[in-house]
Amino acid sequence: MVQYDYDLFVIGAGSGGVRAARTAAATGARVAIAEDRYLGGTCVNVGCVPKKLYSYAAHFHDAFEDSAGFGWTLPEAPRFDWATLRDNKIEEIKRLNGIYGRLLEGADVKLINGRATITGAHSVEINGETLSAEKILVATGGWPWVPDIEGAEHAVDSNRVFDLDTFPERFLVLGGGYIAVEFASIFNGLGSDAHLVYRGELFLRGFDREVREFTRDEMQKKGVNLHFETTIERIEPVGDAYRVSLTNGETLEVDVVLAATGRRPNLTGLGLDALDIELNPNGTIKVDERYQTSEPSILALGDVTGGPELTPVALAEAMHLVQHHYGDATPGPLDYQDIATAVFCHPNIGTVGLSEEEAREQCESGVRIYRADFRPMKHTLSGSQERCLMKLVVDDASDRVVGAHMVGDDAGELIQGIAIAVRARLTKTDFDATVGIHPTSAEEFVTMRSLSRR
Repeated sequence: MVQYDYDLFVIGAGSGGVRAARTAAATGARVAIAEDRYLGGTCVNVGCVPKKLYSYAAHFHDAFEDSAGFGWTLPEAPRFDWATLRDNKIEEIKRLNGIYGRLLEGADVKLINGRATITGAHSVEINGETLSAEKILVATGGWPWVPDIEGAEHAVDSNRVFDLDTFPERFLVLGGGYIAVEFASIFNGLGSDAHLVYRGELFLRGFDREVREFTRDEMQKKGVNLHFETTIERIEPVGDAYRVSLTNGETLEVDVVLAATGRRPNLTGLGLDALDIELNPNGTIKVDERYQTSEPSILALGDVTGGPELTPVALAEAMHLVQHHYGDATPGPLDYQDIATAVFCHPNIGTVGLSEEEAREQCESGVRIYRADFRPMKHTLSGSQERCLMKLVVDDASDRVVGAHMVGDDAGELIQGIAIAVRARLTKTDFDATVGIHPTSAEEFVTMRSLSRR
């Protein structure tokens, strides 16, 4: 038998890579993991975690204003200090990095700091040393992509925006995906004059149309300046600021330009081309249900494979991969249907299942739409005009709830429970039979009796 240095060598210590390494090691496999930047990957360092912390910070702006209607008087106008938020975030990320390191150490996984390059079907080179492994797992995640526009070097990407030296009084974000929408809301909430520029007629393509329109209206009410059907033509430095020329002829002067135009698989210098690993048309790695590439000993999971770019998906894929390659029983393919997700704009979006548009295409007998659009109880005293949208999409033939959507406070927290019901294929009758919790916004999901439309 061929003897390798390791049974599994993982490249990338993000959420998926670490979970795969630890879980494989628990079966008795000899595992090593290589990381050339930071433990925890995108999510912990420049993604979900710092973004949610900044979103919390931005929500205080509304909370201070809302408190007056409940009898609170602040001794002076609240002031935001960017350096405090940024530096506290840095310390929290360091703490999480340490936790990841201890988790790997406790699982008896060998951590190697450095960029690993695949040199063969069973070999990698790292820090000048060649190591062998029966299987090699690529879990290097994504990397921000900045479009080729004049002056693009003056823009920051979604990795760098968390650590700006000074707070931007005027902030512009280019893009229409969830990252762009979130940062436009966050910096608006922190006090910036925030602009979002997007080439399409409406952001968040792929989400339910009504959710997108409702979110647009609520963000505008909060003061975010939305510029649709245009994009950046040129970025020019003007003193300490930047003049941004748009293709519609408009010119904006801002302190920071964030290019939140998507992420691409982080495969540069990895050595995949030497093995002629097959890629998908969009440049991601093609894998089968066992997460094997066209070279069977090379595995891949997470954002590099082109699936849903969500941390919980990478974790689920890691568990499935280990079951396939090191488990006692072979699992079925991972089910990517009805994966809940949230967008931490202001107000939040929570969604699971089919959009109304998707349901109309897939449900042959038609759909029923139930919706509630209301001013939450909290705002009857706060004076805020913020509204909440809740929506159920029902397959008319089976009565099954095939989609649930919400725009409002804590939508991400609330939709997680609804996701269980949608995955369990519960019907509208089941929802109607559930006794609500009063008084909450959540009870609207089980009290929507009136049909809105078919």
